[in-house]
Amino acid sequence: MRRKDKEIADEKAMVSIVEKAIVCRVAMCWQDEPYVVPMSFGYRDNCIYLHSAREGRKLDILRNNDKVCIEFDIGVELIQSHEACKSSMKYKSVL
Repeated sequence: MRRKDKEIADEKAMVSIVEKAIVCRVAMCWQDEPYVVPMSFGYRDNCIYLHSAREGRKLDILRNNDKVCIEFDIGVELIQSHEACKSSMKYKSVL
């Protein structure tokens, strides 16, 4: 991570973000093509449960490559500026 001063390394803080998030994004790869899908999820006893249909592209991809990255975020807010390149984002996220 480039900004170590912004890094969230405390496990309790990370779990808190996951518990407060309302959607997650699951990234996977089919051959050389990335595929990211927002998903409903549940979290309990250190396990993430993804809500999904029993068929579809993501399941086809996962049957061939089960490596994924899951992103959760909360507190997303755009901080606008009238000056070029001065806008920013406020958020907390876990990968």
